[in-house]
Amino acid sequence: MEIQTRTIKLSELTKYAKHHFATKRPIMVWGPPGIGKSDTFKGIKESYEAEGKKAMLIDCRLSLWEPTDLKGYPYYNKETNRMSFSAPDELPTEEEAAEYDIIILFLDELNGAAPATQAAAYQLILNRAIGKYKLPDNVVIAAAGNRETDKGVTYRMPKPLANRFLHYEVRVDFEDWFDWAVLHNQHPDVIGYLTTFKEDLYKFDATSSDRSFATPRSWEFVSDTIQNTDGFTEEEVTDMVAAGIGEGTALKFKTHRQVASQLPNPSDILDGKVKELQTDNISAKYSLTTALCYELKEAYDNNKDVNGKFDNFLEFIQNNFEAEMVVMACTVALGKYKIRIKFNQLNNWKGFISKYGTLIEMA
Repeated sequence: MEIQTRTIKLSELTKYAKHHFATKRPIMVWGPPGIGKSDTFKGIKESYEAEGKKAMLIDCRLSLWEPTDLKGYPYYNKETNRMSFSAPDELPTEEEAAEYDIIILFLDELNGAAPATQAAAYQLILNRAIGKYKLPDNVVIAAAGNRETDKGVTYRMPKPLANRFLHYEVRVDFEDWFDWAVLHNQHPDVIGYLTTFKEDLYKFDATSSDRSFATPRSWEFVSDTIQNTDGFTEEEVTDMVAAGIGEGTALKFKTHRQVASQLPNPSDILDGKVKELQTDNISAKYSLTTALCYELKEAYDNNKDVNGKFDNFLEFIQNNFEAEMVVMACTVALGKYKIRIKFNQLNNWKGFISKYGTLIEMA
C-alpha cells in the first residue's frame, strides 16, 4: 500500500519554523528545485525584523563545503605544542552573535554534501557544537535539500543525521506564490498569465530531458527578462523566455503578451480617461488588474492623493471585470498593499461595497 507523504505550503513552513526555532529544534526542508525553499528563510529573517528584532541569516551551501570547513582547519599551536582548529568565518562568535536577537544558520543543499561533510555536521546539529566551537544561544539551525526522486546531485542522508531533524516536505501553492509575486512587483504579464493558467506555475518532471522548465524561480527570471525589452523583437523576447520556462510554455505566454500589449495604459484608467475595455481575454484582464494595483501603490507610496484614482479604479473594474477579478483587485490594493482611502469621499464606494462586500470579506 502506497503511503502519500504529508506536504505543507511555504507559508505554513514559516509559521512552523518560527515555532521550532523558539525551542532551538533544527528543521530539515525537503522539496523539488526552484520552488523557493531558500527564499523562504530570507522571508523568515525579514519577518523577525518586522517584529522589531535584529536578525541575521547565514546561508551555507553545504554541497560546496569540505569536512574541515565545518570543524575548522588544523594548525600547530606553538604555545600548547598541540594541534588546534580554526573555526570557519561563517559560524558566528559569541561577540558577533551578541549584536543580534536571532541568527538563522541555514545549511542549504545539505543532502547534496558529500557523506564526510554530512558526518561532520552531526555534532553541530545535535549538540550545537563541533570540536571546541559552540554555537551561541541565539543561533537556530535549519537545512534544506532536494529529494532523491528529483534527480539532482544528492546523497542518501544517514539515518543518525536524519534523526537529528524535524522533517518537512514542501509543495508549490499558487496562492502562496501570488502573495509573494504582488509584494515583489513581478511583471503584470507573468501574474496575469499564471492567474489564468495556474498549472503552468510549476512543470518540473524529473524524468524529462528538457533543460528548461517552469518553476517559481524560472518565472522570476522571466519577469526580470521582460521588464525592459526595448531593442528586441517579439521573437527574440520569446527566445529569452523559452530559455527559462521551455518552448511550449513560452509560446503560450507569447500569445498572452500579444493580447496584453493592446490594453489601455493603467494611468489613463486611474485618471478617468479610459472607461471601457475592448477585450474579453481573461489572462489579459488579470494582467491589467495587477498593473492597476501596481499603479495605485506607486502613487500611494509617493504620497499622492489617490482618492480620485481609487474612485476611477472602482468604476472601471466593476464595469469591465468579472467578480473574481474585482475581488482580487481590491484585496491586493487594500489588503496586501495597505493603501488607505477616505471612503466617505468616494462616489463609487457604497454601490461597490453593497455588491462585493461579502465576497471581499470571504477572500
